Amino acid sequence: MKAEKRNLLIMWVANFLVASSTTMIMPFLSLYINTMGDFTTEYVQKWAGYVFGITFLTAFIFSPIWGRVGDKYGYKPVLLITGFGIAISLFFMGFMHTVHQLFILRFIMGAVTGFIPTSLAMIAAQTPKKKVGEVLGLLQTGNVTGSLFGPLIGGMLADQFGFKYTFIYTAIAISVASLFVIFGVKEVRQTEKKAKTKEFTRREVLEFILQKKVLITVMIISLLVQVANFTIQPLLAIYVNELAHTESVAFLAGLAFSATGFGNLLATRRWGRLGDKIGYEKVIMALLIGGAIVFIPQGMVTALWQLVILRFLFGMVTGGIIPCMTAYIRQVAPLQVQGEVNGYNVSFRFLGNVIGPVLGGTISGFIGIHSVFFVTSGILSFAFFLLLWSVKRDQKDLEQGNFSTLN
Repeated sequence: MKAEKRNLLIMWVANFLVASSTTMIMPFLSLYINTMGDFTTEYVQKWAGYVFGITFLTAFIFSPIWGRVGDKYGYKPVLLITGFGIAISLFFMGFMHTVHQLFILRFIMGAVTGFIPTSLAMIAAQTPKKKVGEVLGLLQTGNVTGSLFGPLIGGMLADQFGFKYTFIYTAIAISVASLFVIFGVKEVRQTEKKAKTKEFTRREVLEFILQKKVLITVMIISLLVQVANFTIQPLLAIYVNELAHTESVAFLAGLAFSATGFGNLLATRRWGRLGDKIGYEKVIMALLIGGAIVFIPQGMVTALWQLVILRFLFGMVTGGIIPCMTAYIRQVAPLQVQGEVNGYNVSFRFLGNVIGPVLGGTISGFIGIHSVFFVTSGILSFAFFLLLWSVKRDQKDLEQGNFSTLN
């Protein structure tokens, strides 16, 4: 088997393990916080957002650094650092006794978060541009499949064995994924005729990004999409409990999480292939407006089965956004700086992960969980119009020859 295919297969399995393990804790994070004291619902909602989001605040700072390290030394070392780092952090989370301890540990974990984005960057770097959308879509199915089963498994483990042992299991699974990388991955990169061995400064890379309207807009949209995704995720268990009063809240919340993942799984690769054919910007715009439409009725449901169906549809229409964004970066950025450029994109995503839970918790605390869905729809609609505007501006700049290049 060629190294490229072996790498893709191993990273698919590794992404499955990492995604399934990290998403296991999502359905019960607010429930776990509730076991640490006699708290009000508003207090739990607020701290669920803070604890969930703080990891991504640290990751926002470190992502460009890891990207630059990946460009210089290879992505494999970064995968190992982030993989084992996440595993160690999750292991100790099972032994926390106060919400403040959990908050501090999640803050520290952010410095080593980024296994899946780094794997996307590595596979993108070894893939020819004409096939990168489809290949990344295929790799993304590993992440999506893990996200599909993770919440279900996590909910069942939490209900049967408790939160502590669920954290321990996730740490073991991610350690196994990191071992796969150690013994199986051989990093390969495509060569390009115009590729230079010169190293570029951060200022040169930033100037290149800012000169390309669609590129910087794609990064801003990364932030907005993650804000939209994470406004409701930390609150989903509470919302599910409102719709279906039962003792198996963690499992049912996992079911609602998994519905989105299942929709992703069915559509992600197709969106990537379509992006290869008609352009990644067009596909991203279609997915944004589709997501905005599907989000509205989620705030109007009266039964759990309705929410599950709508979460499934939301997963279908948004499953290709991340692969298409990464493929676009692969298309426009020189190979020798792709890790750093993608690192800035991931930073925007992590910043969205910070803002989303805090925004969702704040809105929910003041005007109710249902309103969070309507605000989220507005965010996705704004992202659509922003990208539409930037595509037209980029076309105008191209005609006038106003682009900056790295050389």
